[in-house]
Amino acid sequence: MRNKTTKIALFILSGFLFYSCSLIKRVPDGKHLLEKNDIVVNGESKNTDELKAQLYQQPNSSILGYHLRLHLYNLAKPNADSSYQAWLDRKPGRRESLQKLLSDKQVQRLGNSFIVSGYSKFLKKVGEPPVIVDPARVRKSANRLMAHYYKQGFFRTKIGFSIDTLGNKKAKVNYNVTTGKPYVVDSITPYIATPVLDSLYQTTTKKSVLKSNKQYNESDFTEERERITTFFRNRGAYTFQQNNISYVVDTVNTGYKANVDLIIDDQTIREEDTTYTRPFKLYKIKEVNIYTKNPADESQAIDSTSHKGFNIFSTGKINYRSQALTNPVFIMPGSIYSDSTRILTSRYLNNLRVFDYPTIEYIIDSTNTNEGSLITNIYLTPRERFKFIASIDLTHSNIQDVGIEGSTGISIRNLFRGAEILDLTVRGNIGSSSDPDIADQSFFNILEYGADAKLSFPRLFFPFNTDIIIPKSMIPSTLMTFGISRQQNIGLDKESFSGVLNYNWTPKENVTARLDFFNIQYVRNVNPQNYFNVYNTSYDRLNDIANSYVGSINPDYFVPDDNPNNDKQLIIESGTDGFIDDVTSDAITVSANDKQDVRSIEERKNRLTENNLIASSNFTYTTTSRENLTDNGFFIFKTKIETAGNALALLSSLTDSGNRSASGNKTILDVEYSQYVKGEVDFIKHFDLKQGKVLAMRAFFGLAVPYGNSKSIPFIRSYFAGGSNDNRAWQSYSLGPGRSGGLNDFNEANLKMAYSAELRFDILGQLKGAVFGDVGNIWNVFDDQDDPDYTFNGLSSLQDLALGSGFGIRYDFNFFVIRLDLGFKTYDPGRPVNDRWFKEYNLANAVYNVGINYPF
Repeated sequence: MRNKTTKIALFILSGFLFYSCSLIKRVPDGKHLLEKNDIVVNGESKNTDELKAQLYQQPNSSILGYHLRLHLYNLAKPNADSSYQAWLDRKPGRRESLQKLLSDKQVQRLGNSFIVSGYSKFLKKVGEPPVIVDPARVRKSANRLMAHYYKQGFFRTKIGFSIDTLGNKKAKVNYNVTTGKPYVVDSITPYIATPVLDSLYQTTTKKSVLKSNKQYNESDFTEERERITTFFRNRGAYTFQQNNISYVVDTVNTGYKANVDLIIDDQTIREEDTTYTRPFKLYKIKEVNIYTKNPADESQAIDSTSHKGFNIFSTGKINYRSQALTNPVFIMPGSIYSDSTRILTSRYLNNLRVFDYPTIEYIIDSTNTNEGSLITNIYLTPRERFKFIASIDLTHSNIQDVGIEGSTGISIRNLFRGAEILDLTVRGNIGSSSDPDIADQSFFNILEYGADAKLSFPRLFFPFNTDIIIPKSMIPSTLMTFGISRQQNIGLDKESFSGVLNYNWTPKENVTARLDFFNIQYVRNVNPQNYFNVYNTSYDRLNDIANSYVGSINPDYFVPDDNPNNDKQLIIESGTDGFIDDVTSDAITVSANDKQDVRSIEERKNRLTENNLIASSNFTYTTTSRENLTDNGFFIFKTKIETAGNALALLSSLTDSGNRSASGNKTILDVEYSQYVKGEVDFIKHFDLKQGKVLAMRAFFGLAVPYGNSKSIPFIRSYFAGGSNDNRAWQSYSLGPGRSGGLNDFNEANLKMAYSAELRFDILGQLKGAVFGDVGNIWNVFDDQDDPDYTFNGLSSLQDLALGSGFGIRYDFNFFVIRLDLGFKTYDPGRPVNDRWFKEYNLANAVYNVGINYPF
């Protein structure tokens, strides 16, 4: 035993020494690999990301302490080309022998091949050279740290640094920062030469970022300069710029106080070789000219008109209604110049999608020298009216592992001369699903095709004026959509029709609102008789019950079999329906539990094979702090409320048709309409941990409550758990409800809770990694399900939350991300209470998820 321990210790020690030596393989003699930076501020170690960012040298990157990129770099040959040439000359006649087989040029080219030198170049590219301690850069880092604290008011900061060698060609750099007492802003005195600007400034002093008794911070001065400039330029100061604002800060003998003079001189004018100053002017808009053209008109004659003070010009006949051109323009004749109205006008015109990005030009009116006035010219270049569209996309969903979606159609712009856009498309999708319940097990076993018509209006299409509630500054739009589609090879197959009247607007920056005023969807199951072929679990449960009462059951219900020892198989659909009818009508006597199970199977079959008519309205509100695609620290908050069936219930009561289904529910066109209310909250938060690391979190809560004409939620509106964008330790639809253990083929319910956290980090170049944890489940509540294993029963049901964890790799192609996640069942509520933790935490029971883009 002692011998084994000694061998193990020697093996570990040898591995550690080999690892340490391999790190310094490319470190020259007399140099040192940077092992660590240690920053001590006022005697306290502070190695924050903010301070580390000030340093010119950082230790080599690592993944959980392992320097992968450094190791890859060290595997490369330093001079592969020279080594090849040396190898050719090492043995007499080797070069000549190769030249007899290959030409001289081919021999030289062989040295640049991947086998000889290409793999070394590749390793150097994806790897990372050792970071060698450079005293000059250490000194520059110390100066940068001093500047960092100086900008925060620590004007008497002292910086010391030292390089500690650690042996084995490694070193640590120590930075010792003594900040001293910070300076505090004391007096703030404005000196503004132009009276009109001084008057404007006095109205906004309360909003100043610079405050007395606040610690000096250079960023406050920059922010205040930007604030004042924006304030002035939105109130007529067209020629005012940020560099017109300067500061003088006095800290001499003030006792750690900074007296600030805010200086705004008059405008400097340069004319040829002459420079002079004059007071700034506040400009007004004298006239607004809108220029467009009609590509279809070859006459080149200038057509013009005026509308509400705007002048409209066109090369060729004007092809737009006047209101369509003036409504998106917020620069009004007679108004004060404002940057915000220019930006808003550009956004609105660009949002129309009928023009290229607009050009807005301001010209100072030379005829009015006493008062500042501007002539505004807006140039609009129409896009092609007819545009043929063809696209092909790689898709992924929770059921479809991979799919190829294609569409073709035509886009017609300015349909009614009011900047409307009509899109007509036909689409198709073939996909692959690994779901075992899909009968067709060929690779592409999902097929969907359909057609859509979309008509968009750059305004609210409503019979009443809505400007008071939703002004045009919120850039409102209307979208009418009609679509038909058919799905095949997914078992029951479906045909659907949908129609939507949708309104969109932006109440403020980074906030969007969407109202589906009318959303109707009709779904028809084409092959309901195929139910038990698709939902194998339901069939197996029913067949097991039937085999318990073989002697009492009509033998015609079973598939003929001469072997009496074999289990009988109910015939689909005559045998399964016949057996269910006999049990529910008491034609066959079975136990109470079996009778209840058969009734549950029948109810689920009826629910999943019934046609759905859903007429709903919903409102979605979304706000985000994300500024651009490279922003890694942001949040997205989205909430949605939806109601369905109220309009159809009113129509049914007014017509008093009396049409009811066999279950007693009201019908429209012989289809039971759904009635429910549904609410959702979705919150996503990303934390930028720097150096390629991001912590992403998502929390979701959703509840749908049936009422009136419904006892349950339509399948297409219900919730499910599991899949590549949900709890990745379970396959789609296989988790829940509650602690039932996912007994059905497609498990769904009307209450869902979910929370996910994921740490993302760089591995090599565009190759990324992640570790994640997913918590969540679904339950039945307020519907016709009363089994406690399926239902939410207060706080005690929170112990039914499933926990999955795992890791993944992703490759970023810039325009999309391919990811592979491996999920493990960490806590499984479907197992017995004392047997839920880590019972299937192994590769044999892992769930592999292939996805496109990040899950949240």
